Amino acid sequence: MRILHTSDWHLGRAFHGCDRLADQEQVLSGLAELVGERGIDVVAVSGDVFDRALPNAETVRVYDRVLASLGAAGARIVVISGNHDSAPRLGTTRRFAAAGGLHLHTDVETCSVPTVLADEHGPVAFYGLPYLEPETARLTLGVDSGGGHAGVLGVAMDAVRRDLSARPPGTRSVVLAHAFVLPPRVRESDIDTSASERSLAVGGVQTAPSPLFDGVDYVALGHLHGCQQPDPARPWLRYAGSPLAYSFSEVHQRKSVLLVELDGTGLAGVERIELPVPRRLRVVTAELPALLGEPRYAEFEQDYLQVLLTDAQRPLDSMRRLQARFPYAVAVEWRPAGAPPPPRLAPTRRRVEDDLTTAAHFVEWVRNSRPSRVEHELLSAAFAASRTREAAG
Repeated sequence: MRILHTSDWHLGRAFHGCDRLADQEQVLSGLAELVGERGIDVVAVSGDVFDRALPNAETVRVYDRVLASLGAAGARIVVISGNHDSAPRLGTTRRFAAAGGLHLHTDVETCSVPTVLADEHGPVAFYGLPYLEPETARLTLGVDSGGGHAGVLGVAMDAVRRDLSARPPGTRSVVLAHAFVLPPRVRESDIDTSASERSLAVGGVQTAPSPLFDGVDYVALGHLHGCQQPDPARPWLRYAGSPLAYSFSEVHQRKSVLLVELDGTGLAGVERIELPVPRRLRVVTAELPALLGEPRYAEFEQDYLQVLLTDAQRPLDSMRRLQARFPYAVAVEWRPAGAPPPPRLAPTRRRVEDDLTTAAHFVEWVRNSRPSRVEHELLSAAFAASRTREAAG
């Protein structure tokens, strides 16, 4: 059996105010071509289908079109809900959808009730572990409070293994789970994470140890946006990552899906397939005049751009000026090259200084240069006028 592992579509998510729904549909509809070209039997979507619990109508229509294209290409589809999804809404009509080849796993109660599909070697049980919010899932699963994600996931996986052990010998197994998984003695900072991932820390520690997922043939993980194998000792445990980049922290990630192959004995191999990039993310560091005038920066003109300006003084109206040449410049930071850190405006300083001195320090903090003589005179006149109005009542 050939399984295409994907996750974290985040349909409807904007990028610094830019609508990316067309990009999302382009990339995800292209998965249908992979289904046909590579003979894929099942598409496994490991959560965060939508970016918000209440997606708008056009986002839902894109979701419908993507599913229809995958089904028309010949794949059956298994989906779990993630921490961005509304599990009840995503799971609506799941019994009816299953008759058409769409299998939705969104309920805590049914974590150990698999979708069973078959190939020439026999049955494959797909278990769906949606995002398990600890404080609500523990009540259903009978877990004591304080266990966090590890507690609820451990109980859910114990139930999965019990169900699997009762099935016919030779039944292979795939678990879809939406979680932050770490191998033993590894810190969160050692894992490839992204700024666009919402923390799972509500209800306790957000991570879960990788040994919880032992005893199955493949675990299709969702939540982290970078394609990775979190535990080198467990090659059956993988993140496919998101199909598009959703923050500049992902600028170096190569977006992809995973082609998972099961033979008669279990996991036979995992192949990474890179996805097309509708519009690249780039980070460029330079002074504003160089960016606006030098031909060597022409290669950035059609990219989503984060600009780090190194001008000695903060340029005025920098975003508008940049977008005249770089229409997809969406983020600007001022980082003056070789300049000392701007002065801190400590509360103790503000209490003992007069208003004019405090304002002058603020100007220096904002643009890395002190007010000129003319600017100092203007500030002084402004404060004098303010005091006159206050005295007049």
